[in-house]
Amino acid sequence: MPADAQHLSIAIIGAGFGGLETAIRLRQSGRDDFVVFEKSAGVGGTWWVNRYPGCACDVPSQLYSLSFAPNPDWTRHYAPRSEIQAYLEGLVAEHGLAGQIRLETEITRAEWHEGDRRWVLTDQHGRRYTARVLVSALGGLSRPAWPDLPGLDEFTGQVVHSQQWPDDLDLDGKRLAVVGTGASAAQFVPQVAKRAGYLTVFQRTPAWIIPRRDRPIGPIWRRLFRRVPLLQRLARFTIYARNELRVPALLRWHWLGAGHRWLANRHRRAQIEDPEISEKFRPNYDIGCKRVILSDDFYPTFNRDNVALVDRAVARVTESGVVDADGRHHPAEVLILATGFRATEPVPEGLFIGRDGCDLADRWRDGPAAYKGTTVHGFPNLFILLGPNTALGHSSVLLMIESQIRYLLSALDHLEAENGAFEVKQEAQTRWNNWVEQRLSRSVWNAGGCNSWYLHPRSGRNTTIWPGFVSDFRRRLRQFDRDAYQANASAQETADCADLRRLGK
Repeated sequence: MPADAQHLSIAIIGAGFGGLETAIRLRQSGRDDFVVFEKSAGVGGTWWVNRYPGCACDVPSQLYSLSFAPNPDWTRHYAPRSEIQAYLEGLVAEHGLAGQIRLETEITRAEWHEGDRRWVLTDQHGRRYTARVLVSALGGLSRPAWPDLPGLDEFTGQVVHSQQWPDDLDLDGKRLAVVGTGASAAQFVPQVAKRAGYLTVFQRTPAWIIPRRDRPIGPIWRRLFRRVPLLQRLARFTIYARNELRVPALLRWHWLGAGHRWLANRHRRAQIEDPEISEKFRPNYDIGCKRVILSDDFYPTFNRDNVALVDRAVARVTESGVVDADGRHHPAEVLILATGFRATEPVPEGLFIGRDGCDLADRWRDGPAAYKGTTVHGFPNLFILLGPNTALGHSSVLLMIESQIRYLLSALDHLEAENGAFEVKQEAQTRWNNWVEQRLSRSVWNAGGCNSWYLHPRSGRNTTIWPGFVSDFRRRLRQFDRDAYQANASAQETADCADLRRLGK
């Protein structure tokens, strides 16, 4: 162990929803020897980083809060970023967590030390810490995906990724080019179109879009939620149950999505004046195969005289604009990349080093895989929140995070009782991932006729989506299943890195 290291019982990387709830639940269980490390200057995770115009949640706000900390003061049915950020900062204040959060502290390496059975962490300043248990709350959408566009470095204007939006970005009267029409673009395109001199939007594949129907939550309802908490719990459960009813259509019986398909088509035709443009926005795959977007104002943006849609891929970038796949040049002064996140590569190289010097990013080169989306063979006492196959296509991922934290707390009870290090068995992990893949094989995400970011680009496996009901996941992670783990395993009992890559699962 490094002589200058600070010794902790539990280290948490990330101060978004996952990291903060882990900290709160640890304290509620009587465990105070932990630190939350956050590379940004404030808490909030994705809600601290994403600051583009129109940024808001696409899950109804009543379902987008921690179950034990409902927020009666949401002002809209879909909460804007500022309110979510304020909610998270309020949790820190309410639970007195500020003293155990290290802001602007990026953990650059976490390495398992076999002899001491502890993780050794190093931050960007070279400071070191040790922890018996390591919790990764990085989130599945924490790393922006920068496209590999020829000539991008030659562009003389400003290049912005939607996840790294500068607060002082000047768009007024300028020619803008937006690459991508996914969930982030659907939120900011209507806002920037109002300021742009001219806006060109490049779309490679159209998305299914259904009405958002966002509206204010009036003061009377907010007062009722404060005074009658049961009423808010009922509203939350109603949204949860309605979302769960969508699972059969997504998982197997795709024809059950016909109602949503009809709604999306009617929404598109009603909002776009030009039939030719409307046809360019019509998807040719099953609804749900890609992420379904909720928006009331994206389509009408393309009725504006200063907005153009290019339904072709970007071939290259020049000093003064963008060239599409047909060779047409589109001038631009600002290039905005709405190209999403590296969901299938959620871990940077060199961050998590397990037994035998095995790098988790290398282990996951052909696609992330974990046991119950939470633990990985070869990485003792590491718990990953929102790990492989824990994202949802129909509900709030906060419900998944809560299930994983409950599982973590149960695991800690066993760890403390046995005073050891737990590592999931390879056979248990393989069996779990085979079951997940079998469940996904007939799902709309795998068999819906599209190529989405849910699928790993190398292996083609769906390493992102949970194939079932939220209630099923919560049941399976209700308590730690000790039989799936080996305690105090030696390096000889763990496959080396080459074997782990070969096993894949």
